[in-house]
Amino acid sequence: MKLTCDREQLLSAFQTAASVAPTRSPKPILQNVKIEATKEAVILVATDLEIGIRIQVNGMEVDAPGTALLSITRFGSILRECSGDSRLYLETTKSGTLVRGERSEFRLPGENPEEYPSVTPFSEGKHHELPARLLRELVRRTLFATDNESSRYALGGVLLEMTDKRITAVATDGRRLAKMEGPATSVGGHQNADTMTIVPSRAMQLMERAFFEPDAQVQIAARANDILVCTPRVTIYSRLVEGRFPRWRDVFPQRQDAHKIELPIGPVHAAVRQAAIVTNDESRGIDFKFADGMLTLAGQAAEIGEAHVELPIAYTGPAVSITLDPRYMSDFLKVLDAEKTFTLELKDAESAAVCSTDDGYGYVIMPLARDR
Repeated sequence: MKLTCDREQLLSAFQTAASVAPTRSPKPILQNVKIEATKEAVILVATDLEIGIRIQVNGMEVDAPGTALLSITRFGSILRECSGDSRLYLETTKSGTLVRGERSEFRLPGENPEEYPSVTPFSEGKHHELPARLLRELVRRTLFATDNESSRYALGGVLLEMTDKRITAVATDGRRLAKMEGPATSVGGHQNADTMTIVPSRAMQLMERAFFEPDAQVQIAARANDILVCTPRVTIYSRLVEGRFPRWRDVFPQRQDAHKIELPIGPVHAAVRQAAIVTNDESRGIDFKFADGMLTLAGQAAEIGEAHVELPIAYTGPAVSITLDPRYMSDFLKVLDAEKTFTLELKDAESAAVCSTDDGYGYVIMPLARDR
Protein backbone atom coordinates (compact mmCIF):
# COMPACT_ATOMS: atom_id res chain seq x y z
CA MET A 1 0.00 0.00 0.00
CA LYS A 2 1.21 3.46 -0.90
CA LEU A 3 -0.85 6.61 -0.50
CA THR A 4 -0.67 10.33 0.17
CA CYS A 5 -3.29 11.85 2.46
CA ASP A 6 -4.66 15.15 3.64
CA ARG A 7 -3.61 15.05 7.31
CA GLU A 8 -6.61 16.93 8.73
CA GLN A 9 -9.18 14.85 6.87
CA LEU A 10 -7.49 11.62 7.87
CA LEU A 11 -7.20 12.81 11.50
CA SER A 12 -10.91 13.60 11.69
CA ALA A 13 -11.94 10.22 10.27
CA PHE A 14 -9.31 8.33 12.31
CA GLN A 15 -10.47 9.87 15.61
CA THR A 16 -14.06 8.87 14.88
CA ALA A 17 -13.02 5.30 14.02
CA ALA A 18 -10.66 5.08 17.00
CA SER A 19 -13.51 5.96 19.38
CA VAL A 20 -14.97 2.51 18.62
CA ALA A 21 -11.78 0.59 19.38
CA PRO A 22 -11.55 -0.67 23.00
CA THR A 23 -8.87 0.88 25.22
CA ARG A 24 -8.42 -2.52 26.90
CA SER A 25 -9.17 -5.88 25.34
CA PRO A 26 -8.10 -9.51 25.57
CA LYS A 27 -7.65 -9.15 21.79
CA PRO A 28 -4.92 -6.51 21.32
CA ILE A 29 -5.51 -6.48 17.55
CA LEU A 30 -8.76 -4.57 18.20
CA GLN A 31 -6.71 -1.61 19.45
CA ASN A 32 -5.97 -0.75 15.84
CA VAL A 33 -7.83 0.87 12.98
CA LYS A 34 -7.70 -1.00 9.70
CA ILE A 35 -7.11 1.01 6.54
CA GLU A 36 -8.29 -0.41 3.23
CA ALA A 37 -6.97 1.43 0.18
CA THR A 38 -8.24 0.78 -3.35
CA LYS A 39 -8.17 2.88 -6.51
CA GLU A 40 -11.82 3.82 -5.83
CA ALA A 41 -11.72 4.72 -2.12
CA VAL A 42 -9.85 4.62 1.18
CA ILE A 43 -11.83 3.12 4.07
CA LEU A 44 -11.06 3.09 7.80
CA VAL A 45 -12.50 0.16 9.76
CA ALA A 46 -12.76 -0.26 13.54
CA THR A 47 -14.70 -2.57 15.85
CA ASP A 48 -14.91 -3.85 19.41
CA LEU A 49 -16.98 -6.84 18.20
CA GLU A 50 -20.18 -5.20 19.53
CA ILE A 51 -20.04 -1.99 17.47
CA GLY A 52 -18.23 -1.48 14.18
CA ILE A 53 -17.68 1.40 11.77
CA ARG A 54 -16.51 1.93 8.18
CA ILE A 55 -15.54 5.48 7.15
CA GLN A 56 -14.56 6.63 3.68
CA VAL A 57 -11.76 9.21 3.83
CA ASN A 58 -11.56 12.06 1.34
CA GLY A 59 -8.40 13.80 0.17
CA MET A 60 -6.44 10.57 -0.45
CA GLU A 61 -4.21 9.72 -3.43
CA VAL A 62 -3.64 5.97 -3.77
CA ASP A 63 -0.48 4.95 -5.64
CA ALA A 64 -0.69 1.28 -4.68
CA PRO A 65 -3.75 -0.45 -3.14
CA GLY A 66 -3.41 -2.46 0.06
CA THR A 67 -4.35 -2.78 3.70
CA ALA A 68 -2.67 -2.08 7.02
CA LEU A 69 -3.39 -1.87 10.74
CA LEU A 70 -2.74 1.50 12.40
CA SER A 71 -2.31 1.78 16.18
CA ILE A 72 -4.92 4.04 17.74
CA THR A 73 -2.31 5.44 20.16
CA ARG A 74 0.88 5.70 18.07
CA PHE A 75 -0.59 6.56 14.69
CA GLY A 76 -3.20 8.79 16.30
CA SER A 77 -0.41 10.73 18.04
CA ILE A 78 1.46 11.13 14.75
CA LEU A 79 -1.62 12.61 13.08
CA ARG A 80 -2.17 15.05 15.95
CA GLU A 81 1.44 16.12 16.51
CA CYS A 82 2.47 16.59 12.88
CA SER A 83 0.29 19.69 12.68
CA GLY A 84 2.81 21.47 10.48
CA ASP A 85 2.31 18.94 7.67
CA SER A 86 -0.73 19.38 5.47
CA ARG A 87 -0.08 16.04 3.77
CA LEU A 88 1.43 12.75 4.91
CA TYR A 89 2.79 9.79 2.97
CA LEU A 90 1.95 6.23 4.08
CA GLU A 91 3.58 3.04 2.84
CA THR A 92 3.39 -0.53 4.09
CA THR A 93 6.64 -2.48 4.27
CA LYS A 94 7.54 -6.01 5.34
CA SER A 95 8.27 -4.75 8.85
CA GLY A 96 5.24 -2.46 9.27
CA THR A 97 4.14 1.00 8.14
CA LEU A 98 6.20 4.00 7.09
CA VAL A 99 4.70 7.43 7.80
CA ARG A 100 6.51 10.44 6.38
CA GLY A 101 5.91 14.17 6.56
CA GLU A 102 7.92 17.07 5.20
CA ARG A 103 10.53 16.92 8.00
CA SER A 104 9.59 13.81 9.96
CA GLU A 105 9.55 10.07 9.43
CA PHE A 106 8.11 7.25 11.53
CA ARG A 107 8.34 3.50 11.20
CA LEU A 108 5.66 1.58 13.07
CA PRO A 109 5.50 -2.20 13.52
CA GLY A 110 2.37 -3.70 12.04
CA GLU A 111 0.14 -6.69 12.69
CA ASN A 112 -1.46 -8.83 10.01
CA PRO A 113 -4.55 -6.98 8.68
CA GLU A 114 -6.01 -10.31 7.52
CA GLU A 115 -6.57 -11.22 11.18
CA TYR A 116 -8.68 -8.13 11.88
CA PRO A 117 -12.46 -8.80 12.24
CA SER A 118 -14.53 -7.61 9.29
CA VAL A 119 -17.22 -4.94 9.36
CA THR A 120 -19.38 -5.63 6.34
CA PRO A 121 -20.58 -2.82 4.06
CA PHE A 122 -24.27 -1.92 3.96
CA SER A 123 -26.10 -4.06 1.39
CA GLU A 124 -29.63 -4.35 2.82
CA GLY A 125 -32.44 -4.05 0.27
CA LYS A 126 -35.02 -3.47 2.99
CA HIS A 127 -34.38 -0.35 5.06
CA HIS A 128 -35.68 3.05 6.12
CA GLU A 129 -34.38 6.34 4.76
CA LEU A 130 -34.30 9.69 6.55
CA PRO A 131 -32.13 12.84 6.59
CA ALA A 132 -28.99 12.73 8.73
CA ARG A 133 -30.14 15.98 10.33
CA LEU A 134 -33.26 14.23 11.68
CA LEU A 135 -31.34 11.20 12.95
CA ARG A 136 -28.93 13.41 14.89
CA GLU A 137 -31.90 15.26 16.39
CA LEU A 138 -33.47 11.95 17.41
CA VAL A 139 -30.25 11.05 19.22
CA ARG A 140 -29.74 14.45 20.84
CA ARG A 141 -33.25 14.61 22.24
CA THR A 142 -33.43 11.10 23.67
CA LEU A 143 -29.97 9.78 24.53
CA PHE A 144 -29.64 11.77 27.76
CA ALA A 145 -32.64 9.92 29.25
CA THR A 146 -31.00 6.46 29.08
CA ASP A 147 -29.65 4.69 32.16
CA ASN A 148 -26.47 2.68 31.59
CA GLU A 149 -26.15 1.86 35.31
CA SER A 150 -29.48 0.07 35.62
CA SER A 151 -29.72 -3.69 36.03
CA ARG A 152 -32.49 -3.47 33.43
CA TYR A 153 -30.24 -3.56 30.37
CA ALA A 154 -32.99 -2.31 28.05
CA LEU A 155 -32.80 1.11 29.75
CA GLY A 156 -29.18 1.45 28.54
CA GLY A 157 -30.26 2.05 24.95
CA VAL A 158 -32.65 3.94 22.69
CA LEU A 159 -35.69 2.15 21.29
CA LEU A 160 -36.21 2.70 17.55
CA GLU A 161 -39.61 2.01 16.03
CA MET A 162 -40.07 2.28 12.27
CA THR A 163 -43.35 2.15 10.34
CA ASP A 164 -44.23 2.98 6.73
CA LYS A 165 -43.65 6.72 7.03
CA ARG A 166 -42.37 7.39 10.57
CA ILE A 167 -39.45 6.72 12.86
CA THR A 168 -39.74 7.07 16.64
CA ALA A 169 -36.89 7.11 19.17
CA VAL A 170 -37.63 6.53 22.87
CA ALA A 171 -35.37 6.50 25.95
CA THR A 172 -36.10 6.25 29.66
CA ASP A 173 -34.36 5.71 32.98
CA GLY A 174 -37.57 4.89 34.85
CA ARG A 175 -38.00 8.42 36.26
CA ARG A 176 -38.39 10.34 33.00
CA LEU A 177 -38.98 9.41 29.37
CA ALA A 178 -38.03 11.18 26.13
CA LYS A 179 -39.70 10.50 22.79
CA MET A 180 -38.88 12.05 19.41
CA GLU A 181 -40.43 11.17 16.06
CA GLY A 182 -40.20 12.32 12.48
CA PRO A 183 -40.80 11.32 8.86
CA ALA A 184 -38.89 8.36 7.38
CA THR A 185 -39.47 6.37 4.21
CA SER A 186 -39.72 2.58 4.20
CA VAL A 187 -37.87 0.91 1.30
CA GLY A 188 -38.70 -2.66 0.32
CA GLY A 189 -41.36 -2.94 3.00
CA HIS A 190 -38.90 -2.53 5.88
CA GLN A 191 -40.57 -2.32 9.32
CA ASN A 192 -39.59 -3.47 12.80
CA ALA A 193 -42.97 -3.62 14.53
CA ASP A 194 -42.47 -7.30 15.40
CA THR A 195 -39.03 -6.86 16.98
CA MET A 196 -37.68 -4.69 19.79
CA THR A 197 -34.84 -2.64 18.31
CA ILE A 198 -32.95 -1.21 21.31
CA VAL A 199 -29.71 0.44 20.15
CA PRO A 200 -26.90 0.78 22.76
CA SER A 201 -26.13 4.30 23.96
CA ARG A 202 -22.55 4.06 22.62
CA ALA A 203 -23.80 3.28 19.14
CA MET A 204 -26.23 6.21 19.22
CA GLN A 205 -23.44 8.53 20.34
CA LEU A 206 -21.33 7.29 17.45
CA MET A 207 -24.12 8.03 14.97
CA GLU A 208 -24.44 11.60 16.22
CA ARG A 209 -20.66 12.08 15.88
CA ALA A 210 -20.14 10.29 12.56
CA PHE A 211 -23.16 11.48 10.55
CA PHE A 212 -22.07 15.11 10.50
CA GLU A 213 -23.22 15.88 6.94
CA PRO A 214 -26.72 17.32 7.57
CA ASP A 215 -27.90 16.97 3.97
CA ALA A 216 -26.89 13.29 3.65
CA GLN A 217 -29.51 10.55 3.55
CA VAL A 218 -29.29 7.84 6.19
CA GLN A 219 -30.32 4.24 5.60
CA ILE A 220 -31.31 2.10 8.61
CA ALA A 221 -31.81 -1.67 8.49
CA ALA A 222 -33.00 -3.28 11.73
CA ARG A 223 -32.48 -7.03 12.00
CA ALA A 224 -33.22 -9.61 14.71
CA ASN A 225 -30.02 -9.09 16.74
CA ASP A 226 -28.27 -6.11 15.18
CA ILE A 227 -28.70 -2.91 13.21
CA LEU A 228 -26.90 -1.36 10.23
CA VAL A 229 -26.95 2.40 9.64
CA CYS A 230 -25.19 4.12 6.76
CA THR A 231 -24.67 7.28 4.75
CA PRO A 232 -22.70 7.49 1.48
CA ARG A 233 -19.48 7.83 3.52
CA VAL A 234 -20.09 6.00 6.83
CA THR A 235 -21.49 2.62 7.84
CA ILE A 236 -22.14 1.73 11.49
CA TYR A 237 -22.92 -1.75 12.76
CA SER A 238 -24.16 -2.50 16.26
CA ARG A 239 -25.52 -5.43 18.18
CA LEU A 240 -28.83 -4.67 19.90
CA VAL A 241 -29.45 -4.47 23.65
CA GLU A 242 -31.24 -7.52 24.98
CA GLY A 243 -34.31 -7.16 27.18
CA ARG A 244 -37.83 -5.76 27.14
CA PHE A 245 -38.31 -2.03 26.80
CA PRO A 246 -41.09 -0.53 28.97
CA ARG A 247 -44.53 0.01 27.39
CA TRP A 248 -43.73 3.62 26.70
CA ARG A 249 -47.08 4.59 25.19
CA ASP A 250 -48.72 3.89 28.53
CA VAL A 251 -46.50 6.57 30.08
CA PHE A 252 -48.10 9.34 28.01
CA PRO A 253 -51.45 9.84 29.78
CA GLN A 254 -54.60 10.88 27.90
CA ARG A 255 -56.02 13.46 30.29
CA GLN A 256 -58.96 15.66 29.41
CA ASP A 257 -58.84 17.57 32.71
CA ALA A 258 -55.15 18.52 32.63
CA HIS A 259 -53.95 22.12 32.47
CA LYS A 260 -52.00 22.97 29.31
CA ILE A 261 -49.56 25.83 29.78
CA GLU A 262 -47.46 27.31 26.97
CA LEU A 263 -44.05 28.42 28.23
CA PRO A 264 -41.00 30.20 26.71
CA ILE A 265 -38.03 27.82 26.60
CA GLY A 266 -35.14 30.22 27.24
CA PRO A 267 -36.62 32.14 30.21
CA VAL A 268 -37.93 28.96 31.88
CA HIS A 269 -34.52 27.29 31.52
CA ALA A 270 -32.83 30.31 33.11
CA ALA A 271 -35.33 30.30 36.00
CA VAL A 272 -34.83 26.55 36.61
CA ARG A 273 -31.05 27.00 36.74
CA GLN A 274 -31.40 29.84 39.22
CA ALA A 275 -33.72 27.92 41.54
CA ALA A 276 -31.45 24.86 41.39
CA ILE A 277 -28.51 26.78 42.89
CA VAL A 278 -29.65 26.07 46.46
CA THR A 279 -30.53 22.40 45.97
CA ASN A 280 -28.39 19.37 46.79
CA ASP A 281 -28.58 15.59 46.49
CA GLU A 282 -30.74 15.29 49.62
CA SER A 283 -33.12 18.14 48.71
CA ARG A 284 -33.02 18.37 44.97
CA GLY A 285 -36.67 19.07 44.18
CA ILE A 286 -37.98 22.45 43.03
CA ASP A 287 -41.59 23.51 43.59
CA PHE A 288 -43.20 24.79 40.39
CA LYS A 289 -46.34 26.87 41.04
CA PHE A 290 -48.52 28.27 38.26
CA ALA A 291 -51.07 30.93 39.25
CA ASP A 292 -52.25 34.45 38.30
CA GLY A 293 -50.04 34.82 35.24
CA MET A 294 -46.89 33.88 37.13
CA LEU A 295 -44.58 30.85 37.38
CA THR A 296 -42.96 30.70 40.80
CA LEU A 297 -40.05 28.37 41.46
CA ALA A 298 -38.93 27.65 45.01
CA GLY A 299 -36.00 25.55 46.13
CA GLN A 300 -34.28 25.03 49.46
CA ALA A 301 -31.73 22.84 51.19
CA ALA A 302 -30.50 22.78 54.76
CA GLU A 303 -27.22 24.68 55.29
CA ILE A 304 -27.34 25.93 51.68
CA GLY A 305 -30.25 28.34 51.59
CA GLU A 306 -33.47 29.09 49.77
CA ALA A 307 -34.38 30.35 46.30
CA HIS A 308 -37.51 32.09 45.08
CA VAL A 309 -37.70 32.89 41.36
CA GLU A 310 -40.66 34.46 39.54
CA LEU A 311 -41.36 34.45 35.82
CA PRO A 312 -44.40 36.16 34.19
CA ILE A 313 -46.26 33.76 31.89
CA ALA A 314 -49.46 33.71 29.85
CA TYR A 315 -51.49 31.52 32.22
CA THR A 316 -54.82 32.54 33.72
CA GLY A 317 -56.19 29.16 34.84
CA PRO A 318 -56.55 27.80 38.37
CA ALA A 319 -53.47 27.45 40.57
CA VAL A 320 -51.54 24.22 40.09
CA SER A 321 -48.26 23.06 41.67
CA ILE A 322 -45.81 20.22 41.22
CA THR A 323 -42.35 19.33 42.56
CA LEU A 324 -39.79 18.28 39.93
CA ASP A 325 -36.10 17.44 39.77
CA PRO A 326 -34.46 20.48 38.11
CA ARG A 327 -31.87 18.26 36.40
CA TYR A 328 -34.59 16.47 34.47
CA MET A 329 -36.31 19.68 33.44
CA SER A 330 -33.00 21.27 32.43
CA ASP A 331 -32.00 18.22 30.35
CA PHE A 332 -35.20 18.67 28.35
CA LEU A 333 -34.90 22.43 27.88
CA LYS A 334 -31.24 22.52 26.83
CA VAL A 335 -31.83 20.42 23.68
CA LEU A 336 -34.47 22.88 22.44
CA ASP A 337 -34.32 26.24 20.65
CA ALA A 338 -34.26 28.88 23.39
CA GLU A 339 -36.30 31.26 21.22
CA LYS A 340 -39.29 28.92 20.93
CA THR A 341 -41.99 27.66 23.29
CA PHE A 342 -43.12 24.31 24.68
CA THR A 343 -46.34 23.05 26.23
CA LEU A 344 -46.42 21.77 29.80
CA GLU A 345 -49.38 19.58 30.71
CA LEU A 346 -50.15 19.26 34.42
CA LYS A 347 -52.98 17.58 36.29
CA ASP A 348 -51.92 17.73 39.93
CA ALA A 349 -48.91 17.34 42.24
CA GLU A 350 -49.00 13.53 42.15
CA SER A 351 -49.37 12.97 38.38
CA ALA A 352 -46.63 13.02 35.76
CA ALA A 353 -45.72 16.28 34.01
CA VAL A 354 -45.86 16.00 30.22
CA CYS A 355 -43.80 18.40 28.08
CA SER A 356 -44.18 18.62 24.31
CA THR A 357 -43.14 20.69 21.30
CA ASP A 358 -44.75 21.16 17.91
CA ASP A 359 -42.05 19.16 16.08
CA GLY A 360 -42.76 15.68 17.46
CA TYR A 361 -40.90 15.82 20.79
CA GLY A 362 -42.48 14.56 24.01
CA TYR A 363 -41.02 14.31 27.51
CA VAL A 364 -42.53 12.89 30.70
CA ILE A 365 -41.18 13.62 34.20
CA MET A 366 -42.38 11.86 37.35
CA PRO A 367 -42.95 14.27 40.26
CA LEU A 368 -41.09 14.16 43.56
CA ALA A 369 -42.82 13.76 46.90
CA ARG A 370 -43.79 17.06 48.49
CA ASP A 371 -42.29 15.98 51.84
CA ARG A 372 -38.87 15.27 50.35
